[in-house]
Amino acid sequence: MGGSILGNRVIRKEDPKFLTTGGEYVDDLQHEPLLTGAAHVTYVRSSVAHGIITGIDTSDALNSPGVIAVFTGDSLDLPEMPATFNPMAKRTLLARKKVRYVGEPIAAVITETREQGEDAAELVIVDYDVLPALIDIEESMASTNLIYEECGSNVVFDTTALGMPDNTGDAIFANCEVVVKGRFINQRVAPCPLEVRGSAVAWVDGRLFQWLSTQHAQGARDGIKAALGLDDTQIRVITPDVGGGFGAKIGVYPEEMLLGMLAKKVGRALRWRETRSESMVGLGHGRAQVQYVTIGGTRAGKVQAYQMHVLQDSGAWVDMGTILAPFMTRPMSSAVYDIPVIEVRTTSVVTNTTPTTAYRGAGRPEATAAAERAIDMFAAEIGKDPVDVRRMNLIPKFMHNHTTSIGQNYDVGDYEGALDKALAAANYTELRAEQARRRAAGDQKQLGIGVSVYVEITGGVPPMSEAAKIEVLENGRAVVYTGTSPHGQGHATSWSMIAAEQTGIPMDMIDLVWGDTDLVPVGGGTMGSRSLQQGGAAVNQVSIELVDNAKKIAARLLEANEADVVLDKDRAVFHVAGTPAVAKSWADIAVSMKGNGGLVQEGVFIAEGATFPFGAHVAVVEVDTETGKVKHLRHVACDDAGRVLNPLLLEGQIHGGVAQGTAQALLEEVRYDADGNPITSNLADYAFISAAELPSFEVVHMETPTFLNPLGAKGIGESGTIGSTPAVQSAVVDAVSHLGVRHIDMPTTAERVWLAIAAAK
Repeated sequence: MGGSILGNRVIRKEDPKFLTTGGEYVDDLQHEPLLTGAAHVTYVRSSVAHGIITGIDTSDALNSPGVIAVFTGDSLDLPEMPATFNPMAKRTLLARKKVRYVGEPIAAVITETREQGEDAAELVIVDYDVLPALIDIEESMASTNLIYEECGSNVVFDTTALGMPDNTGDAIFANCEVVVKGRFINQRVAPCPLEVRGSAVAWVDGRLFQWLSTQHAQGARDGIKAALGLDDTQIRVITPDVGGGFGAKIGVYPEEMLLGMLAKKVGRALRWRETRSESMVGLGHGRAQVQYVTIGGTRAGKVQAYQMHVLQDSGAWVDMGTILAPFMTRPMSSAVYDIPVIEVRTTSVVTNTTPTTAYRGAGRPEATAAAERAIDMFAAEIGKDPVDVRRMNLIPKFMHNHTTSIGQNYDVGDYEGALDKALAAANYTELRAEQARRRAAGDQKQLGIGVSVYVEITGGVPPMSEAAKIEVLENGRAVVYTGTSPHGQGHATSWSMIAAEQTGIPMDMIDLVWGDTDLVPVGGGTMGSRSLQQGGAAVNQVSIELVDNAKKIAARLLEANEADVVLDKDRAVFHVAGTPAVAKSWADIAVSMKGNGGLVQEGVFIAEGATFPFGAHVAVVEVDTETGKVKHLRHVACDDAGRVLNPLLLEGQIHGGVAQGTAQALLEEVRYDADGNPITSNLADYAFISAAELPSFEVVHMETPTFLNPLGAKGIGESGTIGSTPAVQSAVVDAVSHLGVRHIDMPTTAERVWLAIAAAK
């Protein structure tokens, strides 16, 4: 008897395709019959950050070679659409009266070729009355220059307006011996997926077919049908391979919602793909918080009170980014610490910048970064090792629910255990000794050690359920249908492992279908690290039910009692216990169900609640005190995602997360000039991380299964990002703390480090 496949290092079954013939992305759909002869869409985008549109001249563009049509918001008579999270804010899919950020779509040019579209778009002349641009969050809060006049303020969402208590000020720190205040920047970053946004559309017999690079086909369908006034029968969204999303491709964008309307206007199938420069200003940005933090406690190191006011930059639209602070940062503000009193207010503000959206971790990295920075500053103030202060304040180990003082209910946690594992792997004592040696010697290159302990929430975004279906074909192959969406996570491997574990059908005989709203009409997509614990649990559930039903059919075929029929998973056959020679295969059972609906099992897994992965990271950096240059020497990551399905996939997710988290700490920042012009709008100007800036990551395994799903699994897709950023930032500050530096905002570039050292002298 073979053992369980779960928990083993199974090589990704999808990789041979990607490494040989390559994936098929939206822009690769050259042989799709419905797209034969498709024209191309190019969007004319605003060149000013804030202004009134006084005129749009399309005449030269219309006379340009290959131009089929040019549409504006006025020519399409586009209605205003209210924002979900503040209906007073309204916009049209193509700006009609006002533009609010550089890159906002204003007109659509339809041409025979993509190159003709790029040329013609430059000939569309837009006249503006330029208004002052509001780039800074705090400046926008105070300004009477309103981005959405109907809102009456540039503050578009505030937790106090939801009935959540306001911060009480310094009163909660009255009994604290030590009080430390800080202002932290969690800077705006660009997701930079390898595949930029793209879509293609065709109308067939009054029905819209839309191919889309998205993390959530069903959600995109719902957004597009609402914009176009369609119902479910009139639209089919199909997701081919997706080259990364990182949260920015969860929602559907104006450029994508318009395509069906434009295709109907010209009577042609259409293609659209943005350029990298367009992606940098059009695809939603992440993070973008200013955090005012106060922490207080005893000189011995016990934290008694923690207060934070988060200012969230919504960008120029009240989109998903608006609600990340109130609904993700605030409830996770207590982090891993047993702090008796916590107060958090969040304020979301519109600015004349690219709208913000979810980005890997989506509000939880921001909460962790603030808490870890606050703990470090508190430890520095009382002159204690930051590890000792953390250990003193960690929530004790619990295996069934812990409710924090902010009201969040964690499932399981062993934060000190994770910290101990990470410190041991890093040889923390030896690192501190080496740091002391360098400081005593006055070395130019100083060592910095940063430690973070974190907890995050996964699978907590509605829907708290997922659909799955498994069908066994007459040849014995199985097809798994899932409502989640793979874009690098390894779902084809994971879901095959789960189905194989329950059915005995070999992994190479199991295929995966996703991202087609006709084949999978109900699905929650991939976001919030929900896939395995909900989508995988759904596959597990329907696989078990499939086996149960197949036993009934096998009993009939074998002329035996159902109770006597067993599944031999090693052979993938059913037989009567004790008589293995006479057996029925999955193919036999599938054939017997021909004409009777086939051998199919479908269902919905409903999660009992969100799960809370946790862990500890140790980062080691070297800082050149003469130049400010930072070198990331080591990174130890202990990330507990519950029961591990496939360690190879786990490590891949951790590696990717650590890389992105490190990039934010050291390099990445979307920047604008005073007029709202983006100055990091390509990968030459935006400091994107590469392997050259990263060490080999050291992964320490730890498993604390959750009781909230049968797999015992928690999310892992975002954990590395959450744990790494504060560890690396703290390491940089630690390297120069003996010179009087207490804080350096991210990204900790050589310039910022050098200036911090100079200011401390």
